Amino acid sequence: MKTVFAKPASVERKWYIIDAEGKVLGRVAAKVAAIVRGKNKAIFVPHQEIGDFVVVINADKIVVTGRKAQQKMYHRHTGYVGGLKSNNFEKVIERHPTMPLELAIKGMLPKGPLGRKLAKNAKIYAGTSHPHSSQKPAPVEA
Repeated sequence: MKTVFAKPASVERKWYIIDAEGKVLGRVAAKVAAIVRGKNKAIFVPHQEIGDFVVVINADKIVVTGRKAQQKMYHRHTGYVGGLKSNNFEKVIERHPTMPLELAIKGMLPKGPLGRKLAKNAKIYAGTSHPHSSQKPAPVEA
């Protein structure tokens, strides 16, 4: 078998928009990760960036099921000894409305340089306004 290499100039990259209002966090993240990775294309190869751009609006109105709003914990470290800080979903979404969705999408992408580059192709905004209207993003149902 020969390895397939898609030429970056020949790959057509589209823009999509997803309204996350009232949608479940994991389902939206899975849809965004698949589009950003390029899994919806016939020319998908796991080692190249051929995916599309996704704009997610209303990330602050995303929901989680069950009691995850109180029980789902997000951990970070300050860098100092004993500096582990933990907050639940409710507190995190108040303070940083886009962070839970960003972390969920990043966790579904490959680790390493390719994954970090692909994560930048997902543009996440808390409100309905975004600066990508000139790209004419096509709506996608998540």
